[in-house]
Amino acid sequence: MFDEMTVECFLKNQLQLYPEKVAETYEEAENFLEECMAVVVDSVREVWEFFEEEGVDMEGADEEEILEADEVFAIGDGRYLIIEA
Repeated sequence: MFDEMTVECFLKNQLQLYPEKVAETYEEAENFLEECMAVVVDSVREVWEFFEEEGVDMEGADEEEILEADEVFAIGDGRYLIIEA
């Protein structure tokens, strides 16, 4: 379900969201992402739409603030991983 780039991004950056590592290996990270129903979106606009659909209050927030949310991970190829924490 999650490609290698996405899983590696989470493994590398998981401490931005959690105080301790939740995964040590690629397989653990992949399983964690599947269990927490993480989502990969293709653009900043889709990140915004995801938060709107989830009912997250974004009043007054700009694009930069949305992308700096702890649960948003820039994969590095224009896509974003969002973890429902």
